[in-house]
Amino acid sequence: MHKGSCLCGAIKFEIDGKLSAPDACHCSQCRKWTGHFLVSTDTPRSALRIHGADHLRWFHSSDKVRRGFCMECGSSLFFDPLDRAKHDWIGISMGAFDTSTGTRLALHIFVAEKGDYYEITDGLPQNQH
Repeated sequence: MHKGSCLCGAIKFEIDGKLSAPDACHCSQCRKWTGHFLVSTDTPRSALRIHGADHLRWFHSSDKVRRGFCMECGSSLFFDPLDRAKHDWIGISMGAFDTSTGTRLALHIFVAEKGDYYEITDGLPQNQH
């Protein structure tokens, strides 16, 4: 089991099972949402339990996805595709985990939109979109 929370602790979550290898998204929306870039893992919706959901707020950043954050402290927590018939997973921000995840970053996505103030030099695959 993997456990995590927002910065203030109002929202806590648990995930049963092994986590998938995370990716780093450098798109302009993820950069604005997190203040840098988003590193997240995808997990089946059925494996996620959220405690303190009354503190969870959702922002619909497009007609395809909503982003979950804590209304108390503003922590960026969840990336949720709206087409659940096609996507039976939810993205979890890696920085929100309280315990070791046993994962390693697998790739970078949307690098065509990355900030000009940093370089990606870890040798991992880089998808332009």
